[in-house]
Amino acid sequence: MDEEIVDSPDAWVAGHIQRFLATGGLPRPGTRDLLLTTRGRRTGRLRRTALAYLPDGHRYVLTASNAGADAHPSWYLNLVDDPRVTVQVGTRTLAAHARTATGEDRTRLWRLTVAAMPSYLRYQEMTARVIPVVIVEPTSSPGERTPPA
Repeated sequence: MDEEIVDSPDAWVAGHIQRFLATGGLPRPGTRDLLLTTRGRRTGRLRRTALAYLPDGHRYVLTASNAGADAHPSWYLNLVDDPRVTVQVGTRTLAAHARTATGEDRTRLWRLTVAAMPSYLRYQEMTARVIPVVIVEPTSSPGERTPPA
């Protein structure tokens, strides 16, 4: 039996997830979006959110901006605790491994992120925390539906 996935409690994000599913992964023309499923670090339940991403070869780059808030977003804290995640890009669902970019990799990816989505620079200016850049690397073939363990 498939494990239940709980969508973000944020009404805007939950609606975005539903638009993503209804449009085959194209809820906002001109913006790359994906669905990220993590395992809740406190509940152990599967948690799904919608995020903008940048491609980096076969990897997906996410930014844990939390719109410039002083706390990291829950999805980021979940994947730090358990890096086994699932991503849905378009209609493809992939098991993946997520990690925080560091060093030169983070510097390069942050520059790409800000160039593509300048709002992230404003978010960084709003908070004292360093906004994490996350690399999500698929570990399964397209269409393989392996949720986080």
